[in-house]
Amino acid sequence: MAGVRSAVAKWYHAGMGTPRSFDVDGMNRVRECVTLYRSVRVMATRPTLLTVLHDRIVAKHYSARTEEAYRHWVRRFVRHFQMRHPRDLGPGDVQAFLTHLARDAGVSASTQNQALAALLFLYREVLRLPMSASIGHMHAKRPRRLPNVLSHTDVMRVLAKMDGVPRLMASLLFGSGLRLLECCHLRVKDLDFARRELRVRGGKGQKDRVTMLPAGLLPPLRAHLDAMRLRHEADLAAGAGAVELPGALRAKLGTSAARSWAWQWVFPGSSTHVSHEYQERRRHHVDPTVLQRAVKVAACLARVDQRVSCHTLRHSFATHLLESGYDIRTVQELLGHSDVRTTMLYTHVLNRGGFGVRSPLDAPTVPVGAGLDGGGG
Repeated sequence: MAGVRSAVAKWYHAGMGTPRSFDVDGMNRVRECVTLYRSVRVMATRPTLLTVLHDRIVAKHYSARTEEAYRHWVRRFVRHFQMRHPRDLGPGDVQAFLTHLARDAGVSASTQNQALAALLFLYREVLRLPMSASIGHMHAKRPRRLPNVLSHTDVMRVLAKMDGVPRLMASLLFGSGLRLLECCHLRVKDLDFARRELRVRGGKGQKDRVTMLPAGLLPPLRAHLDAMRLRHEADLAAGAGAVELPGALRAKLGTSAARSWAWQWVFPGSSTHVSHEYQERRRHHVDPTVLQRAVKVAACLARVDQRVSCHTLRHSFATHLLESGYDIRTVQELLGHSDVRTTMLYTHVLNRGGFGVRSPLDAPTVPVGAGLDGGGG
């Protein structure tokens, strides 16, 4: 608003000049400036499009990553049409934008469908326009992709090239079937050493589940938690030691819960920050990119000639369980899949060749003429 006041003042002096040069045109310019100033003030008090988008996403309890993706696509959609308001755009413009993504930007079908989902939410929930029915059929056909899976030997080679916290986290991805963010969001209370269980809170789709805690990781996990507890006690002594609590648990459990050991991150970050809302020094969980970089470097050092990511370890977890003969429903529960058809995708990459059929080239070699006695028959 200070910039608007400055512009009004400059416009006033440019039009009015000195009192001696006062004229009707100068007064008209002042009136235009005042009208512009008032309109800007009215616009400043109205919630912006992204603010309303944020409020609707929070009201529906969507994840932070969903909000981040939807905000990105709404911004990109508006900028593609030279900052025109989405209310002034129609289904043809949405179709043109999706075509631009597929033809010019070369995005995948899943990315294109994500953009469509963001625009559907924008028109249905934010703008309250009935156009969502006319653009809901624009979904791109997703190709069927098989997950990339490593052999047990290759997984061990990758883990051998890692050390410290990244190795412990990567071992949980492969040993417990965790997603990357599920591993980063683990809290001390989620580990049950007595039952050798690991509880995933608020996973994909805001679903909780229980998975296994590998016996081979119990000693290193205990040693890691002992070291983290000492650091937590040092943080408390320094006036820090708080963590963010999900939802409204802070109001329900009190401020002491944010500093309790049970709610601390299993894999905390190396630095602290000050919460602007509560003015307390907190420690966030480790950044996901730390593990992503470590896995990529380890795969290169291990000379694994496949594309290896953190999610590859989760794919390998599921495939090796099915190869060991475990029931597909059990694997579905451990992975947290809503539909068993998602889990059945791993049956296509089992270490049994194509559909478990032996190639005729691998059949035992029979010498030419063997079994022929020349007697006919």
